[in-house]
Amino acid sequence: MSEKVLMKGNEAIAEAAIVAGCRHYFGYPITPQTEIAAYMAKKMPKIGGTFLQAESEIAAINMVYGVSSTGKRVMTSSSSPGISLKGEGLSYMAGCDLPALVVNVQRGGPGLGGIQPSQSDYFQSTRGGGHGDYHMIVLAPASVQEMAELTVKGFELADEYGITSMILADGTIGQMMEPVSLDFDLKPMPEKPWATTGTKMAREHNITNSLSLVPEELEKFNFARYEKYKKIEENECRYEEYMTEDADIILCAFGIAARVSKNAVNEARSKGIKVGLIRPITLWPFPKAPFAKAATHAKAFISVELSMGQMIEDIKLSTECKVPVYLCNRAGGMIPDPKMVMDMIEKVKAGEN
Repeated sequence: MSEKVLMKGNEAIAEAAIVAGCRHYFGYPITPQTEIAAYMAKKMPKIGGTFLQAESEIAAINMVYGVSSTGKRVMTSSSSPGISLKGEGLSYMAGCDLPALVVNVQRGGPGLGGIQPSQSDYFQSTRGGGHGDYHMIVLAPASVQEMAELTVKGFELADEYGITSMILADGTIGQMMEPVSLDFDLKPMPEKPWATTGTKMAREHNITNSLSLVPEELEKFNFARYEKYKKIEENECRYEEYMTEDADIILCAFGIAARVSKNAVNEARSKGIKVGLIRPITLWPFPKAPFAKAATHAKAFISVELSMGQMIEDIKLSTECKVPVYLCNRAGGMIPDPKMVMDMIEKVKAGEN
């Protein structure tokens, strides 16, 4: 059994990135993810890596673009409004099929909002984050251990598919401390023949560019991207099911909301109410299959969120609206507690909603 260390969620991301082979970090401090940048500032110079606090989030994402184009593993991190500023760069990276890891430890919004935890960047992340037709792989950890594991997985998926991966965590997971194992079964880094590393007169020049002024060519590019996305949807959906086999009511939650919901499931079961939980781990691609299967026997779904109900759309699409979907939520940095979720379960069971 591997040794575990007590780490904060943000620190676990940073250390896991280093273990995964990331040697380049560019970012800008913003609460509640600043510990990632602080950790990288201390560790990167000691291992021959590069840490640079950019002059802005816009500069940081374009530095990521540049290093990724050379084939190196690179990451940036920010929180909600900072990710908004990175949106244009994320779109440019999608237009070049560049792999990278972006971390968003969410805070409340809109605007500057507050520094308390939120999940209100769901639409932003799962619908691309910037302009144009594209997606990112979006991974949603529910523990400090998963913060580390999904960081490694994010780098590996990014390299495998030529895509940006995002860790979408709420501020609670980023700030909490739990025991973590950093013993990962790492895949070897793949060759990247497309990298802009200099030719030494041995091959044709590689060019990284997202500009396409011929409509027919850009259309062909977009269709090709969506063939890749289809493959990702087929192969990379991740989720956890908890007591769903006979459940009449299915809770749906990710991140800290899933931990709260699991407690509510246990309480409901102790009262004889058949409740289960589906926890999406990939928010994109969204794990449609378990929701579709559950819709064949469940009487209702309850989406438990730290937002105004952004995940409900994906639940309804996955279940083809066969059963009602209710919302149990807090917003603006507030977190629902198990009692609140249990009250909603009892209301749904009684047909009050």
